[in-house]
Amino acid sequence: MRVLVCIKRVPAPGARINVTADGQSVDTTNLGFTMSPHEECALEAGLQLVEAHGGSVTAITLGPPEAEEQLRYAASLGVGAVVLLPVDGPDWDPQRTARALTTAIGELEAADGSFDLIVTGNEAADSGGFQVGIRVARALGRPMVTGAKGLTVTDGTARVQREIDGTQEVYELPLPAVVGVKEGINLPRYPTMKGRLASRKAVVDAHDAVGDPGGQALVELRSPAEQASHLVVLGEGPGAASAVVDLLVERGVA
Repeated sequence: MRVLVCIKRVPAPGARINVTADGQSVDTTNLGFTMSPHEECALEAGLQLVEAHGGSVTAITLGPPEAEEQLRYAASLGVGAVVLLPVDGPDWDPQRTARALTTAIGELEAADGSFDLIVTGNEAADSGGFQVGIRVARALGRPMVTGAKGLTVTDGTARVQREIDGTQEVYELPLPAVVGVKEGINLPRYPTMKGRLASRKAVVDAHDAVGDPGGQALVELRSPAEQASHLVVLGEGPGAASAVVDLLVERGVA
């Protein structure tokens, strides 16, 4: 089977994110970048499916030229082909991104045949838009389930499980289809030394990013106010016992 995984370059989780003075973009000074965590799991899901059924995995991303780093990481894990849609400047809006991805997917399928399954992350770790995968599926006319925490393929049908309100929903989608997976569906693998060396020779297939801007526009990015915590030492040794009791009484737990 042929699997396509859509990934995105995002600031490394846990990093301190600063906003530029004009409030229009993230200050990338001293920031590290990685693949969006949901999409790491999407990539692992694609690799597992191909290991079980045979075939190939292709990874695609729309982003700055530096996103080649994330594509090469995908290649180090066993992805057979990597595709970059390079763009300059700030992130494109979800509609424009989806249009560009849809156009590129059409070109790839016209050349090598239809993808049986397109796997995306449930949402990007930076923008959290929840839109691009759904818009691509809609444009391609293919069924989609998001929030997947389980994914198998049997006899031309994708079986998708997702958790809703303490229970589980199960969907069966005829292929070709699109699935948006959530972090936790699997444990992403690490690249081997052999894979890392091979990824240096991987050919990054660059396609023009073609898509008209959508109706959504960034107004302003704002950093939330920092919440400072205060530590108060009640005392030391047995002498602190009365202070602890007083505090418990004040909080209504004693």
